[in-house]
Amino acid sequence: MPITVLLVDDQELMRMGLTMVLDAHDDITVVGEAGDGAAAVVAARKLQPDVVLMDVRMPVVDGVSATAQIVESGAASRVLVMTTFDLDEHAMGALRAGASGFLLKDTPSEDLVSAIRSVAAGDAVVSPRVTRRLLACFLSEDSAPRRDPEILDVLTGREREVLQVVATGLSNAEIAERLFLSESTIKSHVGRILTKLNLRDRVQAVVLAYETGLVRPGVRHGREKIGSAGR
Repeated sequence: MPITVLLVDDQELMRMGLTMVLDAHDDITVVGEAGDGAAAVVAARKLQPDVVLMDVRMPVVDGVSATAQIVESGAASRVLVMTTFDLDEHAMGALRAGASGFLLKDTPSEDLVSAIRSVAAGDAVVSPRVTRRLLACFLSEDSAPRRDPEILDVLTGREREVLQVVATGLSNAEIAERLFLSESTIKSHVGRILTKLNLRDRVQAVVLAYETGLVRPGVRHGREKIGSAGR
């Protein structure tokens, strides 16, 4: 079965271009379009797409509110947000609302297709660039809505360590290399972390790591310095 996608963007030309790119792949089908967040919520409820490709800056209802409504509805659809700027507070809001990933609108088409496949498979698109620049900017000590660190008490010491490295945006393979563990072991740890903390995916895990103070912008964790732009 092909991956079904709902396109949400207030620019018709943008939707047309995305449709051409995605429909060129046999395993992806665009099943609908919406020009604002309100229409997106209705279309997502009706079409039940695998992935909602969501612009964040739109009239009527923005992509943040639309993402929250889709996620809170309990729908199986996963939201992949797109924006023009990598330092976009609206995109940060969408990640907090439960979006499964973040892409820039100038992302190469092959990377967009790969991201849609990843999100549809239950993974999350959290690149180191976005993790370090976007999250560190908007989850700084001064501006972040703080959450009780005791939330993390359900985790073992090793799980906390894995979550800390997940928050740097590394893949399971990279985390395994960092911690001298097997990739399958890291995958198991990540799965338990998501279950224990009742999180939807890695994006929510990254946000929670910042909001609880487990990871702090500008503080060195292992060999990485979170918040370092341009790496």
